Amino acid sequence: MSVQPTREDKFSFGLWTVGWTARDPFGDATRAPLDPIEAVHKLSELGAYGITFHDDDLVPFGSDAPARDGVIANFKKALDETGMVVPMVTTNLFTHPVFKDGGFTSNDRSVRRYALRKVLRNMDLAADLGAKTFVLWGGREGSEYDVAKDVQAALDRYAEGLNLLAQYSEDNGYGLRFAIEPKPNEPRGDILLPTAGHAIAFVNDLERPELFGINPEVGHEQMSNLNFAQGIAQALWHGKLFHIDLNGQHGPKFDQDLVFGHGDLLNAFALVDLLEHGGPGGGPGYDGPRHFDYKPSRTEDYTGVWESAKANMRMYLLLKERAQAFRADPAVQEALAESKVLELSKPTLNEGETYTDLLNDRSAFEDYDVDAAGEQGYHFVKLHQLAIDHVLRAN
Repeated sequence: MSVQPTREDKFSFGLWTVGWTARDPFGDATRAPLDPIEAVHKLSELGAYGITFHDDDLVPFGSDAPARDGVIANFKKALDETGMVVPMVTTNLFTHPVFKDGGFTSNDRSVRRYALRKVLRNMDLAADLGAKTFVLWGGREGSEYDVAKDVQAALDRYAEGLNLLAQYSEDNGYGLRFAIEPKPNEPRGDILLPTAGHAIAFVNDLERPELFGINPEVGHEQMSNLNFAQGIAQALWHGKLFHIDLNGQHGPKFDQDLVFGHGDLLNAFALVDLLEHGGPGGGPGYDGPRHFDYKPSRTEDYTGVWESAKANMRMYLLLKERAQAFRADPAVQEALAESKVLELSKPTLNEGETYTDLLNDRSAFEDYDVDAAGEQGYHFVKLHQLAIDHVLRAN
């Protein structure tokens, strides 16, 4: 298998990733700003198929209409020249001081109205560029002080805003799907909808739940010490994995945004295996963009930035190669059977069986040899070692 990315791999990058100037809370920028046009051309050369952006990544905040139109025209020209696409668009409701208490859930009603107008305008641009997904990261939707935010009212306002966006998209024929991006904290002390599970529960109570899913990020879930691959499996089970952000993270600390696979390598392997093949018992996989939401290290110049962009795609393709070999290995299939992993896909009840039938089945309880069942080994370590062997090419 080639580890040279192609358009068929559906690799995409946020303009804010390669364009990050590396300013952080403790230090000034270490790189000059990157022209979005250069980003389009360079990512295309490296084998990416798409580029995404917040509105303010592309058009500087506060630009007048002629300036905005000029930037967008030049961006479209670069897309046409390269064949790059815009699969997703999102809106910045977190940088300007007006959003210090959130956008959709600010205590100030006028801020909420401004936030909605800002998003609606960006939805027009998303549709114009052919984007299919609109991501919503509520990084400022939260609080530092429990008594300062009426959380139930905030969720009402959140739902009100998202219902309006869906109505606008449908009325204008945009056909957008919306994806909530969860994060537990940073920049707010506590962010609303902090995990994939919170977000899935929330969107299912919206007026058009079929239009809403999630955009989970590796680092955001692992900041909560959660298992990202398992979370993605559940999102697929719900049919709510509308988009995905890939990066690397070393456990529950600040949001590191490392290159994909440069954090928890084995979980990244399990994730790629799941995305590419679905569950071992035949559960759904994922056919959307493989989107990288990382930040090139502050230590790098632009040569290092482009090397890090290549590293994301290479890591994914290497893990995809290893996952294919893992699935095709007869020893793995034997170990899956021995560990009864595949048996989990068999329904616990027989076809047509009721609880009455179950209660009358003495083999299920009265005559069941619970001690013998308790003594059996599942051989999970052997199976896990086979996965490690494949990741390390030791087999």
